[in-house]
Amino acid sequence: EEISNIIRERIEQYNREVKIVNTGTVLQVGDGIARIHGLDEVMAGELVEFEEGTIGIALNLESNNVGVVLMGDGLMIQEGSSVKATGRIAQIPVSEAYLGRVINALAKPIDGRGEILASEYRLIESPAPGIISRRSVYEPLQTGLIAIDSMIPIGRGQRELIIGDRQT
Repeated sequence: EEISNIIRERIEQYNREVKIVNTGTVLQVGDGIARIHGLDEVMAGELVEFEEGTIGIALNLESNNVGVVLMGDGLMIQEGSSVKATGRIAQIPVSEAYLGRVINALAKPIDGRGEILASEYRLIESPAPGIISRRSVYEPLQTGLIAIDSMIPIGRGQRELIIGDRQT
């Protein structure tokens, strides 16, 4: 009788939930890109997680493989490694607390000044606000290079790509 009570209790506690996981296998990896076979239901811009913990973004959806941009060094990812889709489109936290901070590609602080708290998230692939709704640019952005600051005036808040050396 004791055994049947234990079995009955276990049957009642059994969770019948079936969890479907969209997985794939690494075909090739290099130069910050991984080619994945599988991930049949992955969405463009969806975050994927490699078995060793690296996060990637699915960008190139082809009929027989998926191109994933790695958001880490990916040194431990090997051919044949497992990858799973997270079901979440890539988004980043937004907050005034990010101003003046140094962050990595996943918006994690790398300046040694602690975590950044944010209550709002936005999709990284969202359309920019229209030109009319934007606040006008009125404050200059100093690059620190006199030649650039004098020849190419850049306004703070202006949409401009500024590329520099790692040391700058």
